[in-house]
Amino acid sequence: MKTVLTIPDSANDARLDRTLALLMPELSRSRIQQLITSGDVLLDGVAALKASLKVMAGQVVMLSVPAPEAAEPVAQDIPLDIVYEDDDLLVLNKPAGLVVHPAAGHAEGTLVNALLHHCADSLSGIGGVKRPGIVHRLDKETSGLMLVAKSDMAHAGLAAQLADRTMSRTYQAVVWGVPSPIKGRVDAPLARNPNNRFYMQVRPEGREAATNYLVVDKFGTMASLVECKLESGRTHQIRVHMAYIKHAVLGDPLYGIPASAVEGQLKRAGIEGKAFEAIKGFPRQALHAVELTFEHPRTGKVKTFKTELPKDMQALLKALKKT
Repeated sequence: MKTVLTIPDSANDARLDRTLALLMPELSRSRIQQLITSGDVLLDGVAALKASLKVMAGQVVMLSVPAPEAAEPVAQDIPLDIVYEDDDLLVLNKPAGLVVHPAAGHAEGTLVNALLHHCADSLSGIGGVKRPGIVHRLDKETSGLMLVAKSDMAHAGLAAQLADRTMSRTYQAVVWGVPSPIKGRVDAPLARNPNNRFYMQVRPEGREAATNYLVVDKFGTMASLVECKLESGRTHQIRVHMAYIKHAVLGDPLYGIPASAVEGQLKRAGIEGKAFEAIKGFPRQALHAVELTFEHPRTGKVKTFKTELPKDMQALLKALKKT
């Protein structure tokens, strides 16, 4: 696709990449910089190879935007629970057990594979590649609402909201014990464990991270249902922060109570039968993204989506109520 533009008076002596980003909001600034570097931007008929080049009013710019390349992951017909979709984005309810991105050990059967099939030709390309733009991630065993961009414009706008924290994300989790106070804020920086890159922990040199929590329901002193709102979005943030205040997410294999200790804890509390089996055998971290609020990058309208807890967590709460 070729586009011809004339530099307006308002952009005189401005950077080339910044000017084009304003004139062509459907392309992200990083994508424009890629086009400049690859020689796909001509300024008065001459290739402009520097994004920092200053432009003058009246100059003519020609952009050649190549068709998006095919994404490397293969499209797969995997069922998706789509909550909302339009030309720019979609909101889906991710089930537990679904990996988001293809990676070592998960080359296929991921959310990205499913989205490539579902979106098909409706993807306009993210960074020049025909792929969905994952705005934020959920761990494999965390369920709930996720936001996906279908174009450069939408991806840039939504990513900016995530960065400036105007996007609101709310989760519910079943945790061991009852946090005190019942409403609080965990402000603790997070970093990867230097000896295990898959393990996050609170470290003074880590990136700042804050989680606001509220106890929604409690089951004696055994466990409680808490609602968590993220101020930041670090890897495993809720799981690490709740473990940090001694109320780990139930079923969390990485930061929670070891399975061997769970059995003893339940027996000491006198829990038996179906309730014992339901709690002890819960197969994942009991964490679900229940609400998502953001400003639509095209219309500017604020959109809010909510979802119920999945059946496995509802069954877990039912078992806890019996205790």
